[in-house]
Amino acid sequence: MPEDRFFERCYEVAKQIPFGRVTSYGAIARYLGTARSARMVGWAMNASHGNAAIPAHRVVNRKGLLTGKHHFQGTNLMQQLLESEGIEVEDNQIQGFDLVFWDPNTALAHSRP
Repeated sequence: MPEDRFFERCYEVAKQIPFGRVTSYGAIARYLGTARSARMVGWAMNASHGNAAIPAHRVVNRKGLLTGKHHFQGTNLMQQLLESEGIEVEDNQIQGFDLVFWDPNTALAHSRP
């Protein structure tokens, strides 16, 4: 699959992450049927900056760490965006990660790509 099509598929999933929830790079990759491509999902999220329709700030690593924060403008923009949605972040770690985690594999099971 061409990279640009993969990125578009990642964006389609990211756009469905509800306000106040987060998912992981790996969860998106698994949903897309490419479980070993979490890093590519990260590249897609990085490439989406400048497109306000794609909530890349809601995609974090599997442990709830803001590993992509250095790709956002400003020092703490990713954290600020998450906190504006009611997500608590401390030391680059989402607090109560399991409570705010949104799994596309469960939520979107009816609409598999």
